[in-house]
Amino acid sequence: MSNLQHLAAPLAAPVGRVFFSLMFVFAGVDKISGYTATQGYMEAMGVPGELLPLVIALEVGGGLAIIVGWQTRLAALALAGFTLLSAVLFHANFADQVQMIMFMKNITITGGFLFLVAHGAGAYALDNRRGGRAALAGNA
Repeated sequence: MSNLQHLAAPLAAPVGRVFFSLMFVFAGVDKISGYTATQGYMEAMGVPGELLPLVIALEVGGGLAIIVGWQTRLAALALAGFTLLSAVLFHANFADQVQMIMFMKNITITGGFLFLVAHGAGAYALDNRRGGRAALAGNA
């Protein structure tokens, strides 16, 4: 392992988890402050507005779980499914270039979540505390 890898590896996973998940935490909080507008948008797209509390809980709770590395694989799997479904429901108008970009953004994020499902949280994750594993364990 090179010196750069040795120095960067322990921080790459936790910083990556924060960068990757903050979008979901902020989106969930924004949905709380703009609850009625978000519910109306969902209903206009054919999605029951009654699902909004579950969406908020998943975005905020799942995002925070990944940030701290708790139940990372489960949270990542749930967010992968949510992100893929959101792409199909809200961004499948491929005639609109902006919607196509949003669709591909969601597909890319889904891929990142599936990477977390496969490889775990990495370093400095609460998942690593179970079973006596060291805090720097890479295979959470």
